[in-house]
Formats: sequence, structure tokens, C-alpha cells
Amino acid sequence: MPLRVLAVDDSRTMLDMLRAGLERAGFEVIEAEDGVQGLAKLAGNSVDCIITDVNMPNMDGLEFTRRVRADTSRPQPPILILTTETSREKRDIGRAAGATGWITKPVDAEQLAQVVKRVCG
Repeated sequence: MPLRVLAVDDSRTMLDMLRAGLERAGFEVIEAEDGVQGLAKLAGNSVDCIITDVNMPNMDGLEFTRRVRADTSRPQPPILILTTETSREKRDIGRAAGATGWITKPVDAEQLAQVVKRVCG
């Protein structure tokens, strides 16, 4: 059974790239366009890994990460932050929110799939 990844990003282009690269690597991908939608998708699906952007409307990736970690009634999958943010301060905030890792955009789809396999497999 393939590993299931929830990809949360407000960019359709980025979601398409994530889906294509991860599916090519054998993952099943569930998509959400912001943190609110991401939480709704988690309510109906179990996932092995989450990849989220930081800067999104409605609920950003850091708040989304905090809320996922606060819900102790479900398994706690690794959460990878995929963002253009590079500051040490943002990374520290992400770590404090419960992120497992931080990946800076742009990223090659194959490299990302390898990271996901290593962290989530």
C-alpha cells in the first residue's frame, strides 16, 4: 500500500508539482489549498506524512502545524514545511509548532520525494 501524503499549499502550480513528483515516486497524494482545508482533509483521511507551505490564506502552515500537533486523538505524522521562508526565526517558530523538517523552495520533485521517503517511510 503506498504511503499517503497530505500536500497543503495555496499555489495550484506547487500542488500540481507535488502531486506529479510524489505520485511518480509511488505516493498517494491528498491536496488542500490552506490550513483550514488541510484540517478538513485530515478529519476524513489517515496520512503518513504532511507537506505544508507557510504563507497561505485562511490559516497559515504554522497554525495548521500547531493544530495538527494539538489533536492527540489521531496519529502524529511527520510534518515537512516547504516554503520560500529562509529566516532562522521562522524555522525556530516552525520547530516550536511541531514541524519535523524545513525545506526551502524551489525544490526538485525527485529530491523532495527522496526526503519524504526518508522522513515518512
